[in-house]
Amino acid sequence: MLDIKTSSYVAEGKHRACYIHPHNESLCVKVLLPSKTGGSQEEANRETKYYRFLEKKNVPWTMLPKFHGEVITNLGKGYVFDLVRDYDGNISRNLTHYLSNQQLTQNHAQALSVAFDLLNQYLLQWKIITLNIQARNLVFKQTSSDEGRLVIVDDVGNPELIPICNYIDFMATMKIKRKWQRFVSLLLKAYPDNKFLKSKFSVKN
Repeated sequence: MLDIKTSSYVAEGKHRACYIHPHNESLCVKVLLPSKTGGSQEEANRETKYYRFLEKKNVPWTMLPKFHGEVITNLGKGYVFDLVRDYDGNISRNLTHYLSNQQLTQNHAQALSVAFDLLNQYLLQWKIITLNIQARNLVFKQTSSDEGRLVIVDDVGNPELIPICNYIDFMATMKIKRKWQRFVSLLLKAYPDNKFLKSKFSVKN
């Protein structure tokens, strides 16, 4: 059994909490939140199944953390992933952290602009399906002081009962484009005063 200390807490999503792996600081362990039942386990099962599907496709783990399997922990069943860290060793912060601060956004504007484009290309090239693309589910991994990339850390997988998009590229492409446009719209609505977003996505004042 893997003994996880509460002091190793990183963050949490809707259904799971994330902790630094006790034996390897380059990994993290996601465990279901104790207050969540039913749907949380279904989501975890869906995600692990989809990750194994991506492994068979030989998807590069540049904008997704690699999945390393399941473990039993003192907090319940855990799921081991790469822990996304910046070039200086700090744990990467989510996109919300950057977009919520106008000065921080401007400091990283060029890198963020490139990162948005690369993520869109990555999703389309490898036909990667997500439940939703949201700022809180993306971290900005700084690969140097002036470069970085966006990494999807949650809500990965195809929720369809019959996942046709997993096997028909045209349908996957259409779904990804729709989700991307919704993502952009939500960002502009959530951060209406963010000058970088307005410029990036050509919104007129």
